[in-house]
Amino acid sequence: MYDIIKIFISIALLITITGCTASTKSVEVKGHEKVFDNEDIYILTALRAEQLKEYDASSSIFNTLYNKTDKKEYLYRSLQNDLADDQSQRVIDRVDEILNNTLDDFVLVRFKIIALIKQDKLLKAKELAISLVESSKEMDDYLLVSEIHVKLKEFNTAVKYLESAYIKEYNEEILDKMSIVLYVNLQRKKDAIAQLETHSRVYGCSKQICSRLIGFYSDENNIDGLLSTYLRLYKIDSNKKIANKIIQIYGYKKDYLSMIEFLEKNETDDDLLLQLYIQTKNYKKAAPLAHKLYKSNGDPSYLGQSAIFEYEGADDKNDKNMHDSIIKKLEEVIEAQKEGIYLNYLGYILIDHDIDAKKGLEYIHEALKIEPNSIYYLDSLAWGYYKLGECQKAKKIMDRVKNMDGSSNPEVVKHIEMINKCIKIKKGKK
Repeated sequence: MYDIIKIFISIALLITITGCTASTKSVEVKGHEKVFDNEDIYILTALRAEQLKEYDASSSIFNTLYNKTDKKEYLYRSLQNDLADDQSQRVIDRVDEILNNTLDDFVLVRFKIIALIKQDKLLKAKELAISLVESSKEMDDYLLVSEIHVKLKEFNTAVKYLESAYIKEYNEEILDKMSIVLYVNLQRKKDAIAQLETHSRVYGCSKQICSRLIGFYSDENNIDGLLSTYLRLYKIDSNKKIANKIIQIYGYKKDYLSMIEFLEKNETDDDLLLQLYIQTKNYKKAAPLAHKLYKSNGDPSYLGQSAIFEYEGADDKNDKNMHDSIIKKLEEVIEAQKEGIYLNYLGYILIDHDIDAKKGLEYIHEALKIEPNSIYYLDSLAWGYYKLGECQKAKKIMDRVKNMDGSSNPEVVKHIEMINKCIKIKKGKK
């Protein structure tokens, strides 16, 4: 809500403007002109008192400055200090003495309205604020009237004044306050959201408007509305937290294709994008991304993944140049860190493509030292012996594999069939 402190700030800004209202004195003095020699000393003393929260002393000094110079900004600052000192009645009395119940100085009238609000004299404040806004037609005065109506729980009237202020400048702060009254106080939730969305479409979704929409959509558990707003907000504030929210919503919706598109476009989380490529078996994109991650952080596991995905995504699995690339990468990986998955993969490539089966078996044995019961490493070992023509050795290993989880893997089944066929052929020759 539009609280009194914010009104103080508005007034503080207003008092820097000279000549904005008719002076009650006969001589108009410009704000930058010194009227007497010690004027600067008075100012510094008053400001220091204000800094020390000695508001009564500061008010008195600023009032002296006003009396000596006729500069209205000193009067306004004096009244501002009275309000800060909770001297609301003093403000009312001083304003009444100067204006004599007229509206000749809008700034002074605002001070009186604020003082009345602080005294909880809301009906008097409302009457004066309505008179003021009818004369000034200024946005801040519409806001002031609307705030009084809110305090009086006259929410429909508050909205009317906010609407009047909004259509003058299409100010998003006014719209924000109006949306809160509509949503919270009047429970006109659809209207509040519609107002914000309309403004967003016409003038763009600023941080303030998008944040308010996110709050409302979250309260409504409107996932599509949240996603749409976060995407708009990300265009103007591309930070990690907002990106993570977008990713979370895509995950909740299980819309992985859209998540991938967002990650590709914005490059916010390459690790997650890599996992999504793997999940969707998009190895052609996974391979270069894994290599990019390797280049950025030097982690050899990314280089290993890049090699595996390069092979898995290849249209021609027998491409010799591709084999050379993969072997080189995997050799570099296992030189840095011996991990079973990369030892096994390198060994299998050497075996399956008849590049160097004996060397391949050496890598497989190394992998089995790390994970001796891996069905995939045992399958590679058996396949290596098969390639070397040692089918009985291969069969013993595959007999063990048959009793393990994963034996139904299509490649494992194919290898079992090929090894059994090899044994039958050799028996037939005998």
